Amino acid sequence: MFTKILIANRGEIACRVITTAKKMGIQTVAVYSDADKDARFVLLADEAVNIGPAPSRESYLVGDKIIAACKQTGAQALHPGYGFLSENAEFAKRVEEEGIVFIGPKHYSMAAMGDKIESKKLAGSAGVNCIPGVNSAIETAEKAVEIAQGIGYPVMIKASAGGGGKGLRVAYNDKEAFEGFTSCRNEARNSFGDDRVFVEKFVEEPRHIEIQLIGDAHGNVVYLNERECSIQRRHQKVIEEAPSPFISDATRKAMGEQAVALAKAVNYQSAGTVEFVVGKDQSFYFLEMNTRLQVEHPVTECITGLDLVELMIRVAAGEKLPMTQAEVKRNGWAIECRINAEDPFRNFLPSTGRLVRFAPPAQTMFQSNTLDWFGVRVDTGVQDGGEIPMFYDSMIAKLIVHGTDRLDAIAKMREALNGFVIRGISSNIPFQAALLAHPKFVAGNFNTGFIAEHYAQGFKAEDVPHEDPHFMLALAAFVRRKSRERAASLSGQLPGYAVNIGSDYVVVTLGDDGSNAYTPVHVDEFAGKTGFARIKMGASSYEICSDSRLNDVCIWGTVNGEPFTAQVERGTPKNPLALRLQHNGTRLDVLVISPRMAELHALMPFKAPPDMSRYVLSPMPGLLVDVAVAPGQKVQAGERVAVIEAMKMENVLFAAADGVVSKVLANKGESLTVDQPIVEFA
Repeated sequence: MFTKILIANRGEIACRVITTAKKMGIQTVAVYSDADKDARFVLLADEAVNIGPAPSRESYLVGDKIIAACKQTGAQALHPGYGFLSENAEFAKRVEEEGIVFIGPKHYSMAAMGDKIESKKLAGSAGVNCIPGVNSAIETAEKAVEIAQGIGYPVMIKASAGGGGKGLRVAYNDKEAFEGFTSCRNEARNSFGDDRVFVEKFVEEPRHIEIQLIGDAHGNVVYLNERECSIQRRHQKVIEEAPSPFISDATRKAMGEQAVALAKAVNYQSAGTVEFVVGKDQSFYFLEMNTRLQVEHPVTECITGLDLVELMIRVAAGEKLPMTQAEVKRNGWAIECRINAEDPFRNFLPSTGRLVRFAPPAQTMFQSNTLDWFGVRVDTGVQDGGEIPMFYDSMIAKLIVHGTDRLDAIAKMREALNGFVIRGISSNIPFQAALLAHPKFVAGNFNTGFIAEHYAQGFKAEDVPHEDPHFMLALAAFVRRKSRERAASLSGQLPGYAVNIGSDYVVVTLGDDGSNAYTPVHVDEFAGKTGFARIKMGASSYEICSDSRLNDVCIWGTVNGEPFTAQVERGTPKNPLALRLQHNGTRLDVLVISPRMAELHALMPFKAPPDMSRYVLSPMPGLLVDVAVAPGQKVQAGERVAVIEAMKMENVLFAAADGVVSKVLANKGESLTVDQPIVEFA
């Protein structure tokens, strides 16, 4: 067994590998860029080596620097994680040639299966059903359009070396095929150093189901059940679960055996995943093989009781697999939510900056622990006060739950999301909560088009209808009442000026457009205990009990005897006196004031925001990589104006209306802030 390994990655997956290595008594070496010098994974590792500037093409994608770090520290093996160089066969070969063990498949297996074009050819020759398409690299956008017309729209334009939704577009017409080809090539070149792109038919209403497998150097390969990954947004997985609520035992067995046969054909040795697209009738087609550990591997770990990172390390060290196919378990139900640094209310645009507050829910399951199950686990690479840089992927954390069945897992996930506190940047937690509450998701009735179908116009606050909106108003009144009780208990108050607790309040729900709703409430104590109050709103009554402190963002307690977890933040960007409440994905900004103050508040005029319609604003922090217009130029609605790169994704900004460019206010290569003006129209 190795005594020291190097992790050629960053963030969450680097922390994950370090955790298992520590359990096995193996020392770890981290490599980091200038942007990650204070990152969590650097602090967790036994040693750390700086490998260059923040952009990944100057650090995490430079194989020479990583191999040099192995030699410098005496690391005997290298774990590539996922992304970056994890599926680069040439890099794996170089690592092996330098006498370092690559904790992953052999380079020849990776070359055969890791390349989407070559793997499809190999699968086809092995008799595996493949989706119609052209499995060779396309050189020009014009050729891509021609091929797309021949296959028939819609088509999928994919980078051969792509992954994680990078270098992938779906085109429904010639214009989208032309522009998608260019964007895919650019993203693939920047993220993977390989700009080959191919086109295939896009199967509508598909399920995305993948088989996890692992092989050793002794010819043994087993499959570890399947994962359901159909809940995707822009081809990036949002929620993953194991097992799938859709496929039958017969289909699972057939898919697993086909995946194993494919792996054995290339002498596959390590963890890998064979992805399938599955039709309504449970017919399935080979999509691709990921020759690495997957982001969603924890859900497989939960239902099988295995540590996949440990298995990878043991297989790389020459050990045999410790189990046969018949010994692979399938116990309970696991769900994973990817918590991303993006603003769901602003079309999921990246959100970078400092984590002013990062407090995940309480964990009962942990990375590399194969003893404790049926609980909550958080895999993350960040910590309180850390920075979310714009140079890398948007994922902040993975929230994993393990339940006795699917409904139990969904309930656990909803409660865990309620208790996940992230401040300083936006996250997609409200969107995750909305998905988990959607009746079709709960019923298991969905496909890869689920999000596009149900959230075609984007995601809005009203898309998360709360089961009991009055509960949130009652909670606001409860928090205000406890605050007044605390203030009234302070000694030294001047006679005649003491704080009056009061029992009658008005909860003012603040609308962004100045429209406010006024709800009278009556609050009194019951049971004669601190932390107890009864709130009445018309015919509704809520008895709330909580031992949480006034300054806690997360509040735990019971309402009418039922447990709840909610978040209450004092002060909002627009009103320092307001309370911001979050529960089950619903967010409300409210004031809790006396009836007389409510009368006066209703008379206050609404100050409308300034008109910025003449400007093209940066919707996110990022790098301005292109400005496609110049002063004096006539621009039509829908015409390309600028391109911003953030978190490895290109975001194209288009003109909202016809106009003439008056000024270009930002220069190519400039780092932009949110809402920074780029172009002004006359």
